Amino acid sequence: MRASAPITRDLLLIGGGHAHALLLKMWGMTPLPGVRLTLVNPDPTAPYTGMLPGFVAGHYEQDEVEIDLVKLARFAGARLILGHVDGLDLKAGRARIAGRPDIAFDIASLDIGIASGQPLTVEGETALWPAKPMSRFAQAWGAHIEGVKAGAHPATAAVIGGGVGGVELAMAMHHRLTRLSPSAQVTVIEAADQILPLAPPSLRRTLARKLKALNIDLRTGAKVDRVEGHCAHLANGQTVEAAFFASVAGALPAPWLKQTGLSLKDGFVRVDRALRSISHDTLFAVGDCAHMDFSPRPKAGVFAVRQAPILFANLQAALSGGRLRTFHPQGDYLKLISLGAKAAVAEKWGVSLSLPGLWAWKDQIDQRFLGHLSPPSTPMERPTSSGPVALGVMALEQAQPLCGGCGSKVGPDVLNAALCDLEAPRRADIVRGRGDDAAVLSMGTEQQVLTCDHFRAFTLDPYVLAQITANHALGDIWAMGAEPQAALASLILPAMSEAKQTETVREIMAGLQSALSAAGADMVGGHTSLGAELTVGLTLTGLMKGRTAIGLGGAKVGDRLILTKPIGVGTLMAAEMRGLAKGAWVAAALRQMIQSSGPASQILRSQAHAMTDVTGFGLAGHLHAMLEQSDLSGQISLEAVPWCDGAITLAKDGVHSSIYPQTSALAGRMSVDGALRLDPRFSLLFDPQTAGGMLAAVPADRVEGLLAQMAEQGQSAWVIGSVSDATDGHRLTVTA
Repeated sequence: MRASAPITRDLLLIGGGHAHALLLKMWGMTPLPGVRLTLVNPDPTAPYTGMLPGFVAGHYEQDEVEIDLVKLARFAGARLILGHVDGLDLKAGRARIAGRPDIAFDIASLDIGIASGQPLTVEGETALWPAKPMSRFAQAWGAHIEGVKAGAHPATAAVIGGGVGGVELAMAMHHRLTRLSPSAQVTVIEAADQILPLAPPSLRRTLARKLKALNIDLRTGAKVDRVEGHCAHLANGQTVEAAFFASVAGALPAPWLKQTGLSLKDGFVRVDRALRSISHDTLFAVGDCAHMDFSPRPKAGVFAVRQAPILFANLQAALSGGRLRTFHPQGDYLKLISLGAKAAVAEKWGVSLSLPGLWAWKDQIDQRFLGHLSPPSTPMERPTSSGPVALGVMALEQAQPLCGGCGSKVGPDVLNAALCDLEAPRRADIVRGRGDDAAVLSMGTEQQVLTCDHFRAFTLDPYVLAQITANHALGDIWAMGAEPQAALASLILPAMSEAKQTETVREIMAGLQSALSAAGADMVGGHTSLGAELTVGLTLTGLMKGRTAIGLGGAKVGDRLILTKPIGVGTLMAAEMRGLAKGAWVAAALRQMIQSSGPASQILRSQAHAMTDVTGFGLAGHLHAMLEQSDLSGQISLEAVPWCDGAITLAKDGVHSSIYPQTSALAGRMSVDGALRLDPRFSLLFDPQTAGGMLAAVPADRVEGLLAQMAEQGQSAWVIGSVSDATDGHRLTVTA
């Protein structure tokens, strides 16, 4: 992950709305050298609002109506922070993000959308869901549909708000629910005396006829006072009962904007013709969260799409000293409104038409837009040479480019060959040296363990990289059954200005400290240098506190093998570097790598005969080392091994980490049914794991109790195999 130029400016995109998604695509095609681009969004995907009714009606699956921000960020060379911005210090140029350090910026842009609905009194547990933000609404609607299918609640729904969006949503709900139950009922509640109070009369008449034809209950002149449970209480004394309520009335801005000092109009950021805040020239705003003082427009995604090219040009101009461009919004735009089934009505300039083929046209437009936001697969970094080169150079350059994390490690055979002539420790206070997870040192009556590790960056987020690096390095301490004690950091920073160096080191140290503090260890110092790319490393010590180090060599016949994290993060990270992994898969993998193995190791160490952390050599490599040092054999079942979401799909497509050719060399020394060698799960046994879980050999009669303890403390664990006598010359046997 090498920058094309020294980093001197930070551009922060807050929110993954349509304009920012388009900007990421444009930035990837024409980046501005020297700018570190950051996107902050709560989720790895962003919904495309134009296809929400189609999703609600059942015409699309949820992932078919989502924009993959992970892929776009990779294409743009941007770091993606999955979090919520809940405050800005515009004077200092800092954004506050819940649960992590502030992010510094020179220029920021807002595209955070709105929340739909009017302030309502909500009492107790309710089934009320604002249609925006759409991601939460989509999940809630999906859960409602599953509940209807299971008979958990009736096929009923109500929409609060009878504008165009509310009526369109109600027809979509009706279409979906009537496919599940002939008694399905949908209600539209509108406070005005008629639906679509601001729409042209022709469109109002067309949609009113459609609602009547569908037998959708229409309540006009009905203001909702409060929603309690599954009941909406109206101001006229009536009630509406439904298993699911959607709120589509009104547009609510993010409440935290009031505390920023920005000039606002009804809570929305006032911007000039350049889409820049009229009060702060370091901040731009687009989409529904912005108010165009020069030409007010209704909240509609079409304006955000048209704003994107101007925003892209003006952000680059603001960061490079160029001239800003002016945005000219269109006067009106074509509206294609779906009618529940695969039919639609079109409206522009007050004229409405309902013709065969309109829905297919709308679908084509929507699919084209999403297709435009699907970046091409990104080739991973590949060195190139020109002119004469030494023999062997071309072969290495044509090999798969280097992964980050554990995928960038040296292969096990190379490492063993290099270390085979290493002298045995001569000092009496060195209890164990090479061959285990960590060195064991004697300190009088106590023992101390010592280890180190470092990573070539596999994510552009220094804070997350540091958290994962710390948990990965701590795995060696935990695998020995020790308590983490102290840490020294070793950092290599790419070329950047001194101000950016300070911010980057600050984020790294905060990430390291968060993981180390949770483990009970102290950060006591370290070293920094400048180099080609970001690398984060740690040297760690741990104390045994009256115990003896566990190590690799103590497994016993009959032991069961317990694994505490799913396998496949190496393949997922390799796929992410190439733009092949779904954003949701990547986000889940990062969460897994951030998860501490400390609690799991504390439970297992009380009974484990042998224990290790599963890291760069893959599950098969680390288990083989345990069996070899114990001079025993073992069996594992592919069916019993847990796999990361998406890992099997990617392995089936031939995606592997760059170290895979080295780690998979072990396959020839294993006993495997011929057909299983073609199973993609078998290849994942050699996948390098970054911050992987614990692998422990424990007595069979203690397994049930250990699993119960793990479950009580919210820790995952799987029994994947067993240990046996060495009989057929194979250390490891793999079964289905």
